[in-house]
Amino acid sequence: MVVIKWRCPKQTIPPNSDTGFQKKLLYLESIGIDSFSLIENHPMLITTSLTDIKSTVEYITSMDFTATEFRRMVGMCPEILTTNVSDIIPVFTFLHSEVHVHCSDIKRVINRRPRLLVCSVSKRLRPTLYFLQSIGIEEVNKHTDLLSCSVEEKFMPRVDYFENIGFSRRDATLMFRRFPQLFCYSIKHNLEPKYSYFVVEMGRDLKELIEFPQYFSFSLENRIKPRHKKCVEMGLCFPLPVLLKTKEVKFQSRLEVFVNSSTPLKTSPLWCAGSDFYQV
Repeated sequence: MVVIKWRCPKQTIPPNSDTGFQKKLLYLESIGIDSFSLIENHPMLITTSLTDIKSTVEYITSMDFTATEFRRMVGMCPEILTTNVSDIIPVFTFLHSEVHVHCSDIKRVINRRPRLLVCSVSKRLRPTLYFLQSIGIEEVNKHTDLLSCSVEEKFMPRVDYFENIGFSRRDATLMFRRFPQLFCYSIKHNLEPKYSYFVVEMGRDLKELIEFPQYFSFSLENRIKPRHKKCVEMGLCFPLPVLLKTKEVKFQSRLEVFVNSSTPLKTSPLWCAGSDFYQV
């Protein structure tokens, strides 16, 4: 007889209860899932029937996900195991028919963002899709990880942030349209410090951020500050894409070239040409 030690102090249901708890643990272990750790983080597993768990596992693995991929998905989103198949099927249908994710890409999309499987199509996925389309993001199938996010709790606070620091609603929307991943960045830990450095230390025009919102995707300490300081020391001023996108070796090479040459000022037509003139 297999003896299973109860290690989850947060729960009070004994292992020999009529919930089939031991069988549930054994099943999860049999498919390579650390059941105790999982239950501590997601207690709903205790009350979910073994039959429902098996149905969910069998359905998802039947969609060509390997055992390793499934374990990774559950590790990222334990709620998958307590979500009924009847709620998961509409997600696959939605991704294919409404988001226009090709059948061959659905597996990649789910692997990248497993939480999509536990989102309600009517309450979360579809409203978010409509919002993204409403601001001009046409190919949402390239940004499916955003679909699990709340428009009210995640997206709008970031749009409001840019409005509050001086951008018009139109310009703020344009920035998100050009770089949808901007919705994912923390206001406190990403947007605020990088914006502050851009304005206070770099003294650059906000129009540059409208043109190149990808600025916020670069590390402040490892990319933005070092390169800006180096340019200041050498009396150089590059367009943002050139300053940040260029690989390190090429960037250093470019600095050496410009040391003994004339560099366009911000008012120069060559500066405005930006990345068209200076190939990254």
